[in-house]
Amino acid sequence: MQAQPLLIIGNYNYSSWSLRPWLLMRHYDVPFQVERLLLGTDSFHCEVRKYSPSGKVPALVHGEIDIWDSLAICEYVTETFDQVKGWPSDVRTRAEARAVAAEMHSGFLTLRTLMPMNVRQTLAPRGPNAELQAEIDRICQLWRDLRKAHGASGPFLFGPHLTIADAMYAPVVYRFISYQTELDSVCREYVNHMKGLPAMREWREASLAETEVLSIYEENEG
Repeated sequence: MQAQPLLIIGNYNYSSWSLRPWLLMRHYDVPFQVERLLLGTDSFHCEVRKYSPSGKVPALVHGEIDIWDSLAICEYVTETFDQVKGWPSDVRTRAEARAVAAEMHSGFLTLRTLMPMNVRQTLAPRGPNAELQAEIDRICQLWRDLRKAHGASGPFLFGPHLTIADAMYAPVVYRFISYQTELDSVCREYVNHMKGLPAMREWREASLAETEVLSIYEENEG
């Protein structure tokens, strides 16, 4: 097996799914290499198929092992690298963390559509939309409940360690910042903690350094 995995990602500024495993790996100092494929280009679909049969990013290549999909990659990294605390150690808490991560992985479609990730921009708050507001409210309720239950032991959703659940919601942190979403004090504290992580700052700096502009992410006014 090769010494370092290769993580294939999209644009730093736009690719929310790429951020999730990248953050988990960088936060826990997993050595890895990155190949960035530019979304919205003619070459993207040909290039990504070399690594991902789904035709989507992210993908991970580790020796002869190929993994695609952000959650699958996070699971693999947690199982493979001892320093990664991807899930809480307690069985009951771990089950809850898996449910929280899976809810983000499979849900919140309106938020994804109307508030696409755009790290480097400050955008106008989205206008009244009942479905969008319901999803924002659900996320904030999740965060409040988890911080109430686990906040005494640390600043992350499940206490002292960044878990896959935090990684799954990391793009929402950037979305709430970019779209100036009104938040209560608990959620605002969590957003501020997450955006201050060294790995999150590194991702933002990489986003600011990019020059590519994809109109679908820039012009969607919801």
